[in-house]
Amino acid sequence: MPRTKKRSGRGGQQGNVQPFSDEDSSIETLSHCSSLSERTSAAEEAGETEEMAQEDFQYKLKVYIDSTVDKSAKTRQGALDGLKTAMATKILYEFISERRMTITDSIERCLKKGKGVEQCAAASLACLLCIQLGSGIESEEVFKTLKPIFKTILNDGAANIQARQACATSLGLCTLVAEDDIMDVYATMECFESLFTHSYVREDGSRPSVNPQTTQLHTNALLSWALLLTICTGSHIRAIVQKHLAKLPRLLENDDVNMRIAAGETIALLFELIRDVDPEFDYDDWEQLCEQLNALATDCNKHRAKTDKRKQRSVFRDVLKAVEEGDFQSETIRFATERMVIDSWVKKRTYDAFREFVGSGMNYHLQANEFIRDVFELGPPMLIDSAALKAMKSSRLERHLYNAAAFKARTKARNKFRDKRVDVGEF
Repeated sequence: MPRTKKRSGRGGQQGNVQPFSDEDSSIETLSHCSSLSERTSAAEEAGETEEMAQEDFQYKLKVYIDSTVDKSAKTRQGALDGLKTAMATKILYEFISERRMTITDSIERCLKKGKGVEQCAAASLACLLCIQLGSGIESEEVFKTLKPIFKTILNDGAANIQARQACATSLGLCTLVAEDDIMDVYATMECFESLFTHSYVREDGSRPSVNPQTTQLHTNALLSWALLLTICTGSHIRAIVQKHLAKLPRLLENDDVNMRIAAGETIALLFELIRDVDPEFDYDDWEQLCEQLNALATDCNKHRAKTDKRKQRSVFRDVLKAVEEGDFQSETIRFATERMVIDSWVKKRTYDAFREFVGSGMNYHLQANEFIRDVFELGPPMLIDSAALKAMKSSRLERHLYNAAAFKARTKARNKFRDKRVDVGEF
């Protein structure tokens, strides 16, 4: 007779299987409800925390705005720097739009009554304010108030040289963003021309006596002038080429490396613009210019610093290609899930101008600032949640392997031109 199989519980004792009761069901339902309520309350707490953080941030901004009219120069400087950092790293259109005239009045006061560093900070804040407001009536109102002050400081030889340098840069970008009349743009360009042309080498070969600070002022004026070239009409480009293209190479002989680089990039920009207007454009002193650019691209003068020579050679190799072949070394800027290709000297000059003020926040503005996205033809901002963004990011190992492969390929390519056994003269 077969043995009866017994089911035993823990410890070998027999356990009775109880059916699923209504009490157990109610307990499980209560557990689910409790879990759901916990998640809901956590989401509400997160929303409240974010709202409180936003309120605290706006309160700090209001304190900064109020502090820009403080009696203490140190307090005013700190307030200007705080506003600059906020505008460079966040999109604050609604908050700033309501207070734009208050901020403009503070900038005007700091430019007129401040000294040196404070004036520089106020000039930079003016640019960031225009970038936040974008191209429209609001930024035009701001610029109409500040433009006469910029020009007064810029043309005043007795004014602080650092303030004049800052105004030269800020006036250029504010004009690009907020100027509504092309004739006023040309007038501002003439203002810049009256500065940087003083650094031209004279026709008899003599060099003007200019101190380093004034040379930096002329460099800033030249870069702002080149920025405004990007929005000129074709007929004005022709007039500019006829007037300045034969004289700009004289700046390549300047002792300051930043001036030489600015002049080289401006020449490349002019060639790109005039070739778009007139594909058959022919420059009379083309061969002489190419020889001059090639000399700077292979400069080995021992009296110049190594870092200056390295930077100069890198830039002038690209400038030489632009003049000889009409070529541009494209660069890809990645931000979030998007990318932007800088494929022309026009786009490079514009990107560099914005980045000078926005700094490390440039990628964020490319992603979220509608005005900057419109300038670079990126379309409306893309809305991507954090989960999708995380899924699109490559892993740390993938990035490491990619970087290792790129480094190896780059090293192989460079070694072809770095063989020390090759005689320098033969190279």
